[in-house]
Amino acid sequence: MKICLRFVGDPVYQQGIGQELGVSQATVSRTVGRVVNNIVAQSNDWIKFATTNHELMEAKRIWQSMYKCSTAIGVIDCTHI
Repeated sequence: MKICLRFVGDPVYQQGIGQELGVSQATVSRTVGRVVNNIVAQSNDWIKFATTNHELMEAKRIWQSMYKCSTAIGVIDCTHI
């Protein structure tokens, strides 16, 4: 997991990450692939988007009340949408 987090945090050359963490480039590649595939396989359980007008309005209300961000309906990678 540390390998994958290091890669997505700063996606430089896999070989450089491998050297930094003491593993081969192939290990970096396999690890990133496995972790990403597992996240994608479970994404329907974790990622939910509003699909109706009512859900959109409720999401906006929650973001406004909690974070004073009146037009956001969610965030992806800390980017408000």
